[in-house]
Amino acid sequence: MAQQDTVDPALTELIGSIFERFRDDDNEVHGPLTLNRELWSALDEAGLTRLVESAETGGSGASWCEAAALLSAGAEQLAAVPLAENDLLAGYLLDAAGLPRDETIRTAGLLDAEGVAAVVPWAGRVERIVLAWPGGDGWLAADVPASDVTITPGANAASEPRDGVRVDLGSLTGVALDDVAVEQFRLRGALARSIQSCGAMERVLRICVEHTTTREQFGRPLAKFQAVQAMVAAIATESALARAAAEHAVAVVTEDDWRGPRIEFAVAAAKSTSAHAATLVARNAHQTLGAIGFTMEHQLHRFTNRMLSWRSEFGSVRYWDDVLSDAAVASGSAGVWPLIVDGVG
Repeated sequence: MAQQDTVDPALTELIGSIFERFRDDDNEVHGPLTLNRELWSALDEAGLTRLVESAETGGSGASWCEAAALLSAGAEQLAAVPLAENDLLAGYLLDAAGLPRDETIRTAGLLDAEGVAAVVPWAGRVERIVLAWPGGDGWLAADVPASDVTITPGANAASEPRDGVRVDLGSLTGVALDDVAVEQFRLRGALARSIQSCGAMERVLRICVEHTTTREQFGRPLAKFQAVQAMVAAIATESALARAAAEHAVAVVTEDDWRGPRIEFAVAAAKSTSAHAATLVARNAHQTLGAIGFTMEHQLHRFTNRMLSWRSEFGSVRYWDDVLSDAAVASGSAGVWPLIVDGVG
């Protein structure tokens, strides 16, 4: 799901070639995924693991348009690497707190006042974790070795690591972090999951098209049956809607550099649209493929389980629906259309 007018075709080709080279074709997953370090090394050598970080801190200095292309391609190829977590989340918090950065693989999470984070992606698979927690009149942040915190292994429905983290806040030395940075952390995570969902949906659509055009029933391809056509068409429609909302949000955050009143509404629209689309896409895809799509041997569940899991990360479906409806109500009858068009009512 690249921004076609802005992403260098050579970069898109490079990204695709790396993921294709390390594509995981093993459809059976037993327990939480392990980090694919061979893939990570290849992405790191190409300057893709710190894509949006500034060149001054050792990153590639790209925009969220390029990041969207990377995240979407990774989702399409089931890449078992913390791309969003290392670059877009941990890297961002380090920059916002003025903390140094190096090539160590990181993830990031928000602790509560007791020093607990229920779900931190890849916490048990990386070397360091960037943590933020409420302290005093605001927030504090620290970059800590994963070995210094208590990690409770966990996984989502797609077997992606989603670990619990507990730490004694008194043992941490934190750097001041403002509330805006914490809110932006959540928005960045929500947009990243929206982009990844779009990549997974596009792969599911291709799986369904291939299945219905090659599989025959009663002497003709499944694609010839009107009911099947309607289900696949709905998958294509919802995927396109989600992609349009995500691409619009990427364009807004790129243009506004994550500042200004348009950001929250654009991200909320992307997250809400992709979450609702994931529900329909997963349902229709499994109905289209029938029993085979539910088997561990088939690849379909690896994409649908990701989409369904990502719906609730960085804000539930209801949370983002409420953000949109509250913005519409607050804008008043005269402001709804400007809100939809410009993101400001």
